[in-house]
Amino acid sequence: MIAKGVRKIIRVDMDALYASVEQRDDPHLRGKLVIVAWGGNRSVVCAASYEARSFGVRSAMSAMRAERLCLYAIFAPPDFPRYSAVSRSVREIFKRHTDLIENLTIIHLTRVIIWYILAS
Repeated sequence: MIAKGVRKIIRVDMDALYASVEQRDDPHLRGKLVIVAWGGNRSVVCAASYEARSFGVRSAMSAMRAERLCLYAIFAPPDFPRYSAVSRSVREIFKRHTDLIENLTIIHLTRVIIWYILAS
């Protein structure tokens, strides 16, 4: 148990958020190698499921490289409005516990979404 008045810092890394939303919304994708990216030789990975990450696929990686690493991956085109809605819902959950929320970085297309939550 944490003593009263002790400051707690909680780091939430949501790098796989987009792929997790795809798996949540399509039961056929659950447990599968999911990569969120547009097709084409200039596309980059927006997110990868934990299953695909185990093959070395990472956000901001070339989609062609990801395809070589993870031959049987299912590529899902990004749906940013849907991901933003989920992100807002998660933020609302955090707000129920504290109003001290710091968005360290939110780079929507290819990078990590990380929220630092400072709870008193």
